[in-house]
Amino acid sequence: MKLRWKLLRVGSGRVLAIAALGLASGFASTGFIALMNRVINNQGVTPLHYLIAFFICLTVAKLATNFWAQWIMVRFAQDKLLGICEEISRRVIQTPFSTIERIGSARILSTLTDDVITLTSAIQQIPSLASSTAILVGCLVYLAYLSWIASLSMIIVTAMGALCYKLLMKKAYKSIRDARAGRDTLFLYFRSLTEGIKEIKMNTDRQTLVVEDEIKGTANYLKQLNLTATFSYLTADTWAKLMFYLMLGLLLFALPMLQEVSLATMTGYAFVSLYAMTPVWGIMGSVPVFQRGEAALERIEALGFSLASNEQAPPEVCATQVSDRETRPAAAVAPLIELDDVRFSYHVEGNGQETFALGPINLSLHPGNLIFIIGGNGSGKTTLLKLLAGLYAPDSGEIRVEGQPVAHDSQSYRQLFSVVFSDFYLFDRLPYSDGIGADIRAGKYLELLQLDKKVRIENGVFSTTALSQGQRRRLALLTAYLEDRPVYIFDEWAADQDPEYKEVFYKRLLPELKNRGKTVIVITHDDRYFQLGDVIVKLDSGNIVGCWGPGEPALCATKPPGIVSFS
Repeated sequence: MKLRWKLLRVGSGRVLAIAALGLASGFASTGFIALMNRVINNQGVTPLHYLIAFFICLTVAKLATNFWAQWIMVRFAQDKLLGICEEISRRVIQTPFSTIERIGSARILSTLTDDVITLTSAIQQIPSLASSTAILVGCLVYLAYLSWIASLSMIIVTAMGALCYKLLMKKAYKSIRDARAGRDTLFLYFRSLTEGIKEIKMNTDRQTLVVEDEIKGTANYLKQLNLTATFSYLTADTWAKLMFYLMLGLLLFALPMLQEVSLATMTGYAFVSLYAMTPVWGIMGSVPVFQRGEAALERIEALGFSLASNEQAPPEVCATQVSDRETRPAAAVAPLIELDDVRFSYHVEGNGQETFALGPINLSLHPGNLIFIIGGNGSGKTTLLKLLAGLYAPDSGEIRVEGQPVAHDSQSYRQLFSVVFSDFYLFDRLPYSDGIGADIRAGKYLELLQLDKKVRIENGVFSTTALSQGQRRRLALLTAYLEDRPVYIFDEWAADQDPEYKEVFYKRLLPELKNRGKTVIVITHDDRYFQLGDVIVKLDSGNIVGCWGPGEPALCATKPPGIVSFS
């Protein structure tokens, strides 16, 4: 019922039209019962041409209403499929990055594929369900016309059967929900299989672990759940059929003992009973589909709830304000971005136990400065990057842009940054609409990065991204350059580059950005290039333990315990 009410809320007009057409189709089918009974027992009472005309009208009505119900339903289902995919995609983009990390991409992908398709299949059952319901109601009405006792008996037996059927289906629904949750896990293992195929091929023990323990074990668990659900369905289906045959027996054998029944009435009983079999089986057959649709809807809504946008109205602090200051010397302007006592902690989901804490961080970033951030593994460099870029919201403290506080999870704030992450994803299309101009600018960078012999760009699309990791990282750098944002962040970009490309990166590209008034932040271990930077910031165990360089007074805050300055 939840699924049907949801559909009424989101598409009441078309759903009601579909249901109305289905009802009309069902009543037309019921009309055939009365017509056939009249033809068989007519004995010249009704003129033949009237019966023929009635037959033609019923046939046209049945075919037309069925066609339009199916056509409207298909269009409605396709619109809802598109709408659900678009809505989930938008919510994914609007969701705080830390929430995305917690939910996991496997669950989001399985919802966009498995749940959406299952829900669409359930939506497409509406016309047949409405038609079957109308036929069953029509059968009851016609039976009441023949004998109110027979109609009452059918209603009582149907109600008893429906009640027991519903109780039996509860167990099946629980298995369906558990199986749906298990498919998220199976989807995660399938991703491990495809994305880690190289490592799997190199290690037979891992092959056994992935195939036998993870995939086979999870698939076997899902098989047991599906078998349990199927057994419940079959049991409920058998019970419903038993009730139907009981009703048929009452109409054919018990009712004539209670009252005198004519041959025409008995013929009507037989027609109604046999004709009612189809809608009864149709309604029962739609129940598993709707239950799976209900489970899919629950997963979609649960994801939608956890992906509820926390976006707040951001301050207007972006491109227009920043662009004016690029022509002025860095020392002459106030900080572009300030972190004031910013703290952030990771917690274990469920018990809230803290696993890693960053801060307090006090840092000021000026246009035209090149900042190197260093520290050992696990010191908090990448966490600081995500905080600074607006992917994480600080637990406490404040981030300011030109003196104005930034709203948590502000989309506007994130547009200040071009970032190449250490675990970057390389898209095959540039997100720019200026056509040939973007292609020309990108071509120049392809030559500079010595990728012009391997990659072409036409209409903003890379001819290939099937490159080495170092080459792919250079393409990611190219994409960031074309964004032309006020702040650039590079997370271990040069880690897997040849010495010649490191030279280009540190001695040509970074100074070029700096001279254009960009704020450039580089997470690196390449100490041979530290002299090129304005400031070096060192992290250890989530705290800034060192901040030195020619630009130290302008960039590093002095309030303890965020900074310990040393020469």
